[in-house]
Amino acid sequence: EYEGDRNSEGQRHGFGKARLPNGDTYEGQYDSGLRSGHGTYRFKNGALYTGDYLQNKKHGKGVFFYPDGSKYAGDWVHDQRQGYGEYLYANGDTYTGEWANNKRHGEGTYVYKATGSKYVGCWVNGIQDGPAELIHQNYRFKGRFLNGKPLGRGKFIFDIGCEQHGEYVQPVQEKEDEDEEEPPLPLEPVWKVSEITKLTPWFPPDEELLAP
Repeated sequence: EYEGDRNSEGQRHGFGKARLPNGDTYEGQYDSGLRSGHGTYRFKNGALYTGDYLQNKKHGKGVFFYPDGSKYAGDWVHDQRQGYGEYLYANGDTYTGEWANNKRHGEGTYVYKATGSKYVGCWVNGIQDGPAELIHQNYRFKGRFLNGKPLGRGKFIFDIGCEQHGEYVQPVQEKEDEDEEEPPLPLEPVWKVSEITKLTPWFPPDEELLAP
C-alpha cells in the first residue's frame, strides 16, 4: 500500500509512504517509481536505514541501525558500505576509516572497547594488512601486519622512554604423523628482540630508502 505523490504516469514520485508485502515500511522521496533522495526504511526485523537512496539502493550518506545493536554511519555506494564511515559494533568496539564492498579497506582506526587498545593503519578486505601502529595503555607497537598478524621488522615503544627493536618471525611448522585428519593450525608469529634503544624515528621497511 502507498500514499503520496505520483507523476503524470501514475508512478510514485515526490514524497510518499509505503508498506511492502514483507512488512517493511519506507517513508521518503521517490523518483519515477523508485526510492531516490532522502528516506527512512524500517525493516520488519528491527533494522532501520535513514539516508540517501538512488534507484532503490542505499547510495550517498546514511545511517544503518542493525538488529544486534550495531550501527554504521557513513558513505554508501549501490547498497554497499563504501567510502568513509564509522561502525559501532555490538560489543562496543568501533572502526572509523575507509570502506570498500562492505569491508574495512584502506586506512582506518579500530578501537577495542574491552582493553582500550587501538589499531591505526592499513586494511585489506576487512583484515589488518600493511604498515600500522598498535597502541596499548602504556606502550605501542609500530610495524607491518600481514593477514591480521604482525610480521617482519618493527619496534615496541614504551612510555618510560625506550624502544625495543626486533622482528616478528613466522615459526616453521613441524611435520607430525601424515595420518592426521585436520591440518595443524598456523603458528602465531614470534617476536625476536634485536636491541633496546632510546626513542628514534621509524619508517616502514620499504620506505627507509626514501627517508633522508
